[in-house]
Amino acid sequence: MASTLPRFDPAAQVRRLLVERVQALFHDPGKGERPVVRSANALFAPDSVIWRVHGDVTTMMIGGVTALLLQMLHPAALAGVWDHSAFRQDMLGRLRRTARFIAVTTYADRALADAAIEKVRAVHEHVRGVLPDGTPYRADDPHLLAWVHVCEAIGFLDAWIAYGEPGMSRADQDAYMQQAALVARRLGADPVPETRAQADALIATFRPELRADARTRRVARMVLSQPAPSLAAAPAQHLLFQAAVDLMPAWAQALHGRRLPLPATPLVRGGAMAMARTLQWAFAPARRDPPPQG
Repeated sequence: MASTLPRFDPAAQVRRLLVERVQALFHDPGKGERPVVRSANALFAPDSVIWRVHGDVTTMMIGGVTALLLQMLHPAALAGVWDHSAFRQDMLGRLRRTARFIAVTTYADRALADAAIEKVRAVHEHVRGVLPDGTPYRADDPHLLAWVHVCEAIGFLDAWIAYGEPGMSRADQDAYMQQAALVARRLGADPVPETRAQADALIATFRPELRADARTRRVARMVLSQPAPSLAAAPAQHLLFQAAVDLMPAWAQALHGRRLPLPATPLVRGGAMAMARTLQWAFAPARRDPPPQG
């Protein structure tokens, strides 16, 4: 008689465990959060470049931390977080909210994406203050939003090129920037780059406004030394944070006073690549599923 017991599949079990562990980092069960459902009615088509770039867990984590480190070099961006955010008490919560916003505006049904964008716009209207030198700032300033956006877009794109698709064409890089511009423009950013060259040029125009002081260094330390969600996750988190520092341009590393020791660089890059490939393998079956209709 043939056995009716389910066939044990070690690879499937490992995949499931990895996916569950990673998803737990980005969704707060206490708030009833669940992974964002991919929709064919999203702001972007399922075959778009932005779906490809934003769909990789490792590169999004690396690029997201790189973006944070770049963003905080602008005094107004740093002040907005310092004065109006609970990041010092809930760094993981802030990172989760950012990651969820990106996932919703990339993959979720258009109505959910629209609501998420309007919610962020409403929050920005109330975030304002004065820099230590007396200069006023406000979170809905189009110029400041342009800086926040270009750091985020370049961070995600460069992480994807480094650890996801090293041979990514310039045409696809431009397509990504053009697609990412849609949400940035709706949030009120101006100017918004629509090509890789425009993004690089915009960052260059911001450089005279950037600086690092004691508060910048304190926030950077808090980001890079935050406790891991579990003891088992600590080595992986440390590796990803080191990869994020490595991904920054040399001028930004110099401002932060952070640079990987030369002997450690190939180890960090090799380890990050191995992690990226492992998680791409783990999430591959889910990515092959067709998006739900409607």
